Amino acid sequence: MPAPLSIIIPTLNAAADLPLCLESLMPGLESGLIREVIVSDGFSEDETAAIAEASGATFLASAKGRGRQLVAGAEAARGDWFLFLHADTALSREWAERVADHIRDRPGKAGVFRLKYRSDDKGARWLETRANRRARWLGLPYGDQGLLISRKLYDQVGGYPDVRLMEDVMIVRAVGKDNLTFLDADARTSAVKYEREGWRKRAWKNAWILARFLLGTSPDRLAEDYT
Repeated sequence: MPAPLSIIIPTLNAAADLPLCLESLMPGLESGLIREVIVSDGFSEDETAAIAEASGATFLASAKGRGRQLVAGAEAARGDWFLFLHADTALSREWAERVADHIRDRPGKAGVFRLKYRSDDKGARWLETRANRRARWLGLPYGDQGLLISRKLYDQVGGYPDVRLMEDVMIVRAVGKDNLTFLDADARTSAVKYEREGWRKRAWKNAWILARFLLGTSPDRLAEDYT
């Protein structure tokens, strides 16, 4: 029986972060969980393609736009399960065991990881607590937390929308809070934007964009304001 999991990573000029992301996938390769890793790229101008190909990943050139790249990656995937993962996120070593347990025990549900930031700043701990609490209370995890979902459920909810922003929010809302499980492993994501702009400033900026989306502002309009 083929390994069940296709990992799909959208990239755009991700050479600085992609090696750590790919390295963190090793436990899944060692355990026979991963069938393939697909790097769905929006025509990067750095060494992203070379890094992906050197790792043995399938490199897929797609039109720019994370929603579109995620859709393209899913269309190319062969596994019965998908794990969508941002290129600037690295998983903690126990991730593969937790994913295997989920696939075996909760096949009808999607899963996300616990959010952590790769920073020693106290602002990172503040934001992690806030973000993980929000994710559980509202069923609205960040895209940085990854998304584990069966092909069957992915197709049932219509997959990722082809939008410029908020594709992560849209798909987890379609999945529904009751069909979302929080896995006991960490998604350790980059803190560069927060350290550059300030933890609280960046957090409130993101919260305001989410609020505008929930109030009806289009993803295209929000994308123009998001950097």
